[in-house]
Amino acid sequence: MLTFNKKYFGLAIFIFFVEVFIALFIDDNFVRPYLGDVLVVILIYCFLKSFLKLSVLPAALMVLMFSFTIEFLQFLNVVERLHLEKSKLARIVIGTSFSWGIC
Repeated sequence: MLTFNKKYFGLAIFIFFVEVFIALFIDDNFVRPYLGDVLVVILIYCFLKSFLKLSVLPAALMVLMFSFTIEFLQFLNVVERLHLEKSKLARIVIGTSFSWGIC
């Protein structure tokens, strides 16, 4: 079950640096909130496939469930409920904005 896939790991590293670039240098109403979310899901998939030998469907379903969980936590304003508003790491990892517009 455990493995190391260089292709997926390299892709995960590349997408991670794209995400860092977006976080540091882009402040708009589309790329950062929407494209960034899409890219982070792909990043998680690639990272998972880097270390686990899973077929496409189980890996995609795991990432989808994880992504839905994060979105639901954003809907519940979990960062504020846990009093982590001042934690930049919590705000970045969990996120703070849920939008019905893309549901």
